[in-house]
Amino acid sequence: MTDIANGHRILVVGAGYVGLTTAACFAHLGHDVICADIDRAKVASLSAGVVPIRENDLERLVSEGIARRRLRFVISAAAVAATCDFVFLCVPTPLRADGETELSYLMSALDSVANNLRSGAVVVTKSTVPVGTAPKIGAALGRTDVALASNPEFLREGSAVADFLAPDRIVIGAEDHAVAQRVAALYDSVDAPLILCDPTSAETVKYAANAFLAAKVSFVNALAAVCEAVDADVDAVLEGVGTDHRIGSAYLQPGPGWGGSCLPKDTRALVGVASDAGYVFDLLEGVIAVNEQQLDRVVAKVERVALGGTGTERVASVGDELDLDGITVAVLGLTFKAGTDDLRGSPAIRVAERLRDGGARLVAYDPALGGFEERPDLEAQLPDGLVLSGSPLEAVRGSHVAVVLTEWPEFGALDWERAAGEMATARIVDARNMLDPDKLRAAGFLYEGLGRR
Repeated sequence: MTDIANGHRILVVGAGYVGLTTAACFAHLGHDVICADIDRAKVASLSAGVVPIRENDLERLVSEGIARRRLRFVISAAAVAATCDFVFLCVPTPLRADGETELSYLMSALDSVANNLRSGAVVVTKSTVPVGTAPKIGAALGRTDVALASNPEFLREGSAVADFLAPDRIVIGAEDHAVAQRVAALYDSVDAPLILCDPTSAETVKYAANAFLAAKVSFVNALAAVCEAVDADVDAVLEGVGTDHRIGSAYLQPGPGWGGSCLPKDTRALVGVASDAGYVFDLLEGVIAVNEQQLDRVVAKVERVALGGTGTERVASVGDELDLDGITVAVLGLTFKAGTDDLRGSPAIRVAERLRDGGARLVAYDPALGGFEERPDLEAQLPDGLVLSGSPLEAVRGSHVAVVLTEWPEFGALDWERAAGEMATARIVDARNMLDPDKLRAAGFLYEGLGRR
């Protein structure tokens, strides 16, 4: 191995959320890291220390790595592969239209370095891949002198750096225990439980974790619907449930549904993997179905409140055709969660699209979506016809109903009494249950949350 300042030389292929965080954090841990990406503009931007994504503390670590000469960015992974001890594959593995996971980017990345790898190097898959992919990677690599390992990522957007440097666990899968230990040594300065297993189990851990989180959120959203039906208060119910140490309070919060770039893809992929293996994963299919229903429930609430109704009298309208002609809806939040500028798989976007299709005029605000001159890719992901405002107060001005879809703290801090005076009708659907119902009603709002009395 090449010893560099008590670290190792690592090649990270892919400079997206996972790849860039992996590269910057390994450099922070003292390794010499080269991050390769085929996007020339991105490589140029990153080489100048400019991070094109919103991620807490990431730009600081990138700048630190460049300044200490532990991190650099290149376009050709092949040109530097021969100098590296470890190659981490961190490229996208999206879901195809047919429900299968797209592995062509992963295989292309592998092919770009395969012939240039030094003997004894370790290729590590960090991209999320279907269970059973490891043997395919080995066959595609076609080299017995290069080792293979799986090291799934558990990074939450908005806190990816913290999750890398202070993780709940580090999972490494390899058929050769010595190889797993070599990969584990890269994390020597990280204090976290280490789980060494076979590659198939490591791949399954990633899917299982995301599927369980999705199931927890779907359960809470379904429970909120039950609370509405029986006139219970979901906040009190969840406080009582969350104090049970066997359950815990994490992810016990109603919302417009789960989304993002991982949970939708990984839940469907696990259903597909199970089906291919002969098991019908009814439970997880139900989790996905409940999530789709939740989107319709939120949309139905917005229509009901916009027309002056409250309570559960319109629950039967879930999934029905909307009639929102002439209604202006202020959409507060578009990213799939607070702390990120990622719109991929956002339930907020999906709710907005359904409202638009029902005839509503959409005016939106999200604190992460400024500077479209630098990020035209974000604007392209917004629903057609949506008007983006510069502030939440501007977004609600003249609207008939506001809907909170992302839990940005700016919405909790908004002067809602003033907002009520700016709106055509002071009506709001709090799809994150982040606002105080009593204060909103005192300000003159017709208020409805999820599962709240």
